[in-house]
Amino acid sequence: MAIKKAVLPVAGHGTRVLPATKSIPKELLPVVDQPALQYVVDEVLAAGIEHIVFVTGRGKGAIEDYFDEAYELEHSLAQKSSKAEILKDVQRTKLPAGAASFTRQQAPLGLGHAVWCAKDIIGDEPFAVVLPDVIVRAKPSCLAQMVAAYDKVGGNVIAVDPVPEERVSSYGVIAPKSRDGRLVEMSGMVEKPPREEAPSNLKITGRYILQPDIFELLEDQGKGAGGEIQLTDAMVRLMEKQAFYAYEFEGEEFDCGSKAGYFEAVVAHALEHPETAEAARAILKKYAAGG
Repeated sequence: MAIKKAVLPVAGHGTRVLPATKSIPKELLPVVDQPALQYVVDEVLAAGIEHIVFVTGRGKGAIEDYFDEAYELEHSLAQKSSKAEILKDVQRTKLPAGAASFTRQQAPLGLGHAVWCAKDIIGDEPFAVVLPDVIVRAKPSCLAQMVAAYDKVGGNVIAVDPVPEERVSSYGVIAPKSRDGRLVEMSGMVEKPPREEAPSNLKITGRYILQPDIFELLEDQGKGAGGEIQLTDAMVRLMEKQAFYAYEFEGEEFDCGSKAGYFEAVVAHALEHPETAEAARAILKKYAAGG
């Protein structure tokens, strides 16, 4: 069955980038001229996803507003011919009617619980989970690469990318069973293993394609790390029944949930944007020289 739905868990408080996220959802923090979440939604849509389920929380109403029509703003821009391109950019943020659902995670019980909150909207079909903290710059999009892999092998697919061996203890990594190019059949996952015990240096990136059977497991999944219901724990249980694959995607990722990662995302995209590239290079050169 084709992957047509995606879950975006956007209920988190963004504690790693406080106080910026005290009044602004972390997902709407700007990366050059658009919110971080817009890059993620663009990736999802580029993969052929037809319906996005946003799992929100208290104080996240601005996300729903962002993807809605802004009649007054659009009307104002339409009155000025000089604003035609800006109007196009604004209109591009609207999701088609019926293409998005918003459901509440009423308590911060973990990523696994957030995904479970979408079960009635997803129904009995495979779906993607895309973490909005991570922007992946890739062509085709990271999720599109995963969907292509899924179309070949089915089962469950997790995006991974290699990290230096000295840093594996900072991430969840996969245990490989066999490999065919960028596609790796998995035998397990290990969260933040000691370097000498790590089964690989392929870290889990925050992109998943899962079978709907995961919901039944999340239903009774006990609390794990941090006292929260972890998606990883349910995936480990599902792995006992179904095939799991890792796909080593081609592209570059930015962890916008941390201050350094967010800064890197802004710099990288500023250097690529036609309106800011030249100025960004000059500014970076100035400060690199201690100016």
